[in-house]
Amino acid sequence: MVRYVHVARGPGTPLERVVVSNVQSSSQPSPNETRETYGTYGICDIYRTYERYGAYEAYEAAYEAYEAYHEPYEPYEPYEPYEPYEPLPYEDTYWPAYEAAPAPPGHLPRQAGGRVGARRGVRRRRAAERATPLRRLVPQALVVAFLAGGTSAFVAKDKVIELTVDGKPRTLHTFADDVTELLADEDVRFGAHDVVAPAPGTDLTSGDEVAVRYGRPVALTLDGHRRKVWTTARTVDGALRQLGVRAEGAYVSTSRSRRIGREGLELAVRTERAVTVMADGRTRTIRTNAATVREAVEQAGITLRGQDTTSVAQSSFPRDGQTVTVLRVTGSKEVREEPIPFRVWRTEDASLFRGTEVVERAGRPGVRRVTYTVRSVNGVKERPRRVRAEVVREPRDQVVKVGIKAMPTSVRGADGLNWAGLAECESGGRPDAVDPSGTYGGLYQFDTRTWQSLGGRGRPQDASAAEQTLRAKKLYVQRGASPWPHCGSRLRS
Repeated sequence: MVRYVHVARGPGTPLERVVVSNVQSSSQPSPNETRETYGTYGICDIYRTYERYGAYEAYEAAYEAYEAYHEPYEPYEPYEPYEPYEPLPYEDTYWPAYEAAPAPPGHLPRQAGGRVGARRGVRRRRAAERATPLRRLVPQALVVAFLAGGTSAFVAKDKVIELTVDGKPRTLHTFADDVTELLADEDVRFGAHDVVAPAPGTDLTSGDEVAVRYGRPVALTLDGHRRKVWTTARTVDGALRQLGVRAEGAYVSTSRSRRIGREGLELAVRTERAVTVMADGRTRTIRTNAATVREAVEQAGITLRGQDTTSVAQSSFPRDGQTVTVLRVTGSKEVREEPIPFRVWRTEDASLFRGTEVVERAGRPGVRRVTYTVRSVNGVKERPRRVRAEVVREPRDQVVKVGIKAMPTSVRGADGLNWAGLAECESGGRPDAVDPSGTYGGLYQFDTRTWQSLGGRGRPQDASAAEQTLRAKKLYVQRGASPWPHCGSRLRS
């Protein structure tokens, strides 16, 4: 450690205000050091190295300041050309080897001749003439006192601190008053996710320990749930402990001893869970860290074959305490042909009496071939499930003509007969009646040929009752009651 004496020279500078301060290097004091200079003009700081040049030099500086207090400031003499430096024996018995020691920063070297040497000699002679033993002892005592006080203040402010940054410890000396100032001096930066202990702003005393642990981002997928967390641990194993993840029996996507950098990492963890598997009439409970239900079932020693499945999705994540039932599935296929209904189109026809409909083109249903699967789950047959269908034959639409012609109300020569009695005898009074052979139809059991010869369309059983009665009257006018040999007599009854 190097001590310097700072002396302010100028008119009116008292001896008592000479300042002795301490610095830690051989350079001049920094702007942050506390020192005082006095005087109204011509201020000149003289730095003396106490340890290198001894107490006499400090005394001499103090005496010169005292001397300036009593004498007016002397103007500078004209500058003389600089002469090369030649070391001369130093006449002072206090430090014979003064000239051989290097000069402190800002100090002009002693040399024979020149303005510096001349003025220094004049000041020494004046000091010798005026000094008394007591007068010379006073400033010397003051300098020593100042030096002792400065040293004590320096030692009191200096602290020995153990600083650990991200697991790397080091011991240092500091003048910082608290943790925040210490970290700023050491250029240690920290953020919201970092941990500083003791907390920033805490006062420091010598022997304290300060630790800084940097936060690291971790993209953690824990049992299928993804989230971003921060940790100050430097390894994967330490991060798991810090985050409270139960690592025993767990699957970890990377080595647990892997170090975590400041940039963080992605980590997948599947903890150990208890899963119950029911299959083939047996129950098995296992502890597993499987990623899917299918893996858990296989770890239970159960093999899935063919169409076998499980009560929950095989790709889902198995939860702790979950029960999974294995479903043994057997099945077959069935092919069936099903009819496709045809459509009916109706058109008006003015040549037909109102109420008469004639099928111009008969419809035909189509055919569809349908494939079904029939499954049995654990021996229980399920309802067939349709899996495929194809059209074998397209349906053909039916075309029907609908009469709109007004129906005549009577036929000359046939009105007044008992047509209701005849209809009751022939067909039981049913307009759509057809005999067992399929030859005769309607109220009056017309055959198709006779019906069409009377102007009828289609089949007689498809015509209205009024049209059938009209055609029967026309037949009666042409042939009498002979078309109804068994029931014709009813017309007169």
